[in-house]
Amino acid sequence: MARLHDIVVDAAHPASIARFWADALDGYAVAPYDATELARLKAFGIDDPEDDPTVLVEPRGVAGPRLWFQRVPEPKVVKNRMHLDLLATDVEAEIRRLTALGAKVVERHERLTILADPEGNEFCLTQG
Repeated sequence: MARLHDIVVDAAHPASIARFWADALDGYAVAPYDATELARLKAFGIDDPEDDPTVLVEPRGVAGPRLWFQRVPEPKVVKNRMHLDLLATDVEAEIRRLTALGAKVVERHERLTILADPEGNEFCLTQG
């Protein structure tokens, strides 16, 4: 039986969108760049982690899948076929926090709010 391990998201700029999601999700952080990882990037001609084509966001002290952000050349042009649903105890406060991080409110409904991250990937926020 398969288990969920990673969620992979195509991105124009993986480092910045990874930082958004690490800040947006409780208990998540961008994986640190140790000497081994920096050497791996250097072998590909990448001197700055900001230019990393694949950036990992890991759960820290919480259960959950890892999030990988990978650079792709084409922009997002249509609605996501899959999205994340987030829970918050104070939805309005969380909307303010997420929009301060760079999210945009797309639609408000009675039971949920649809937002988009800084690269336009939709996600939902509901009371939890």
